[in-house]
Amino acid sequence: RLSREGKFIAHYSGISCFAEYAVMARSSLVKIDAAVPLVDAAMFGCAVQTGVGAAVNTAGVRPGDVVAVVGLGGVGLSCMLGARVAGAQRIIAVDLSDEKLGLARQLGATDTFNASDPDCAKGVREATGGGVDYAFEMAGSIKALALCLELLTRGGSVVTAGLPPAAATYALNHSNLVGDEKAIRGSYMGSCVPERDVPAFIELYKQGRLPIDRLRSGTLPLADINAGFDRLADVAAVRQIVTF
Repeated sequence: RLSREGKFIAHYSGISCFAEYAVMARSSLVKIDAAVPLVDAAMFGCAVQTGVGAAVNTAGVRPGDVVAVVGLGGVGLSCMLGARVAGAQRIIAVDLSDEKLGLARQLGATDTFNASDPDCAKGVREATGGGVDYAFEMAGSIKALALCLELLTRGGSVVTAGLPPAAATYALNHSNLVGDEKAIRGSYMGSCVPERDVPAFIELYKQGRLPIDRLRSGTLPLADINAGFDRLADVAAVRQIVTF
């Protein structure tokens, strides 16, 4: 329930908290370690759960798997970190931004490809000897989903957590899907159970195995929230944290 000067304010999914106070159901709250800085804890509410969870819960990445992450925003980079924690042998990062690809390399990507390269899919398949076991679509783009399908090895799976426009549809080659035994699976909030997964992910963060603080692009006061949204067009902005 959000309001400003007595007027109702609509908000996303019934959980947004761009407010000084929020009324929450007890079931929506998770107790966290007081030692965790709030500027980092804030990211566990969505980006980290969605990205890390897509790798460890939805896909169930195992040691030795080869994965690709397409779209390197806060969710995509979190997914990459989750795949690393799960023991992926090779992590391929794909994005349109060379700056984001550079950050991905710093965070553990073994290979990077710019999605604007018309030979991107061919390059990934050649580099991996046939394709990846899991391709994660984290861009909210139909083109990204199509690219993910091209990156798969036989029997591979696409896990998509991106949210394109509600009316978006896509076409695929059915015989290729069947003949190569590929699969497409959606992932909502990383298939997470917050009371189980948030404490587990925070423990990984405390151990230094999930350095989500590296995703923080900066902080801004609530009064500058609109400027923060405008900055989302800047490829350098990964995760901005609103402070009170």
